[in-house]
Amino acid sequence: MTVLITLNDVEPAVRINAELEGDGIRTAVVSPLDDMRSALRKEKPDVLVFSGDLNDPQTLAVVRDQLWAGVASIGLTNIGDPSQLERLRASGFIEIYQKPVDVDEVVSGVKRVLERRRLQHETGLVGESEPLREVLVKVEQMAPVSSTVLVEGESGTGKELVARALHRLGPRKNKPFIAVNVGALPETLLESELFGHEKGAFTGAAERRLGRFELADEGTLFLDEIGDIPPATQVKLLRVLEDREVMRLGATQPIRVNVRVIAATNRPLREQVEEGSFRADLFYRLSVLGVYLPPLRVRKSDIPFLVRYFIRQYTAEHGREFLGISAEAMQLLVDYPWPGNVRELKNLVDSMVVLAPGREIEPEDLPRQIREGGAARLLPVRLPALRAPEGGGGGGQELEFIVRSLLELKLQVEELRHRLDAERGTLAAPGGWLGEVGQGYGRGPAVAAIEPRGAEPPPNEVVIPAGTKMAEVERRVIEAALRETRGNRRKAADMLGIGERTLYRKIREYKLPEADDLQ
Repeated sequence: MTVLITLNDVEPAVRINAELEGDGIRTAVVSPLDDMRSALRKEKPDVLVFSGDLNDPQTLAVVRDQLWAGVASIGLTNIGDPSQLERLRASGFIEIYQKPVDVDEVVSGVKRVLERRRLQHETGLVGESEPLREVLVKVEQMAPVSSTVLVEGESGTGKELVARALHRLGPRKNKPFIAVNVGALPETLLESELFGHEKGAFTGAAERRLGRFELADEGTLFLDEIGDIPPATQVKLLRVLEDREVMRLGATQPIRVNVRVIAATNRPLREQVEEGSFRADLFYRLSVLGVYLPPLRVRKSDIPFLVRYFIRQYTAEHGREFLGISAEAMQLLVDYPWPGNVRELKNLVDSMVVLAPGREIEPEDLPRQIREGGAARLLPVRLPALRAPEGGGGGGQELEFIVRSLLELKLQVEELRHRLDAERGTLAAPGGWLGEVGQGYGRGPAVAAIEPRGAEPPPNEVVIPAGTKMAEVERRVIEAALRETRGNRRKAADMLGIGERTLYRKIREYKLPEADDLQ
């Protein structure tokens, strides 16, 4: 791993270089821009540290160029204006430190970036958003042990990438990694695939066959779409996990296996347990450790990183030149909700590279659903009032939909706020009522509504007037999620699509009630 440091400001640059070298990190100090360009032609660094002149057009050009090459840029600056700092981040700086800098803090930041780059290279999980950083931290913590892991997330979020990363970063990396899609196999073949069979065990069993557990011995077995496993097979799988032994169909003696099992699902298994379609004991056995992969729509800041990453991948794979993508087209990609998540984005970039028009990609070159399905889809609309099901409980899916809609709306509003006069400080939305997400679990209707200005709020709805600060909207949404989950912070974090540590920080920040007060 290599770090290039510019000498725009000699004193901090030399100190940062000495600290990094002392920690065994390969560095080079270059005098400003000409030497930087020359150094970049000779070798590709992992991180660039600009010690000053961040607003210089030539500096910004280098930062943008290196973004496409997958190189991270860190800046040191005297700039204090928040709007200018935001523009610098938008230009490609992933970390900016205010002068006079704390050298230890900068060095720690460079190390964190290098570590994330290493993990991203190992895992294929690309981005700089906080939710993804939390996933990478969990992967690194879980990789060295052999406990079972349950990876949850919508289709296309990269669950198999997490499973392969856990294998590759752990002590079993030189042993087999076997993946099986449980949902793709008919029930009549599933047990044979997992546990194997002896010759003559059933009609058509012409010879002995080893199951996936035996094939993965000493390595890792990845069970995708575990929520689709039939009840009868659930019992046998639980026994294998408990006893570490498999019994081939038609066999009389069990076989010892040493396998790490990683399971994945795009369906909430806890709900399946409550419905009775998935065994609770198997669920707890599979979810000793857990990773939640957030959908792409809640980590939109990662989209430009992913686009550049896939463009590098497919230009090399197809041997095609790609002349870039305009800021307007990139913004459309960021605004689109990506129901197919990273897989959908990856397929789009593949087609963009193959069908590139020989110039920079413009909005009109994107598919119609991308052009029309972004921010406009999330403009304020009235959401129906929701009523708690009879007998209490339930309502989780409705509340999750409302919470996600409000969070997506928040992202759009934040973007608009940056364009408004900073002195206004509040959101002057065209709507009049933004309904609060409600009481949860049979304590009254959970509602969210937006009414035209001047309209009376419907009965039994709690509203947030126009002009409410976004921090207050966020506080109420988090409090509503905590109420819905009866104070269970893990469930609330999953519902909101954020990490537990982020949720804890928000609870402290907003001084929200303790769990017992939310019952």
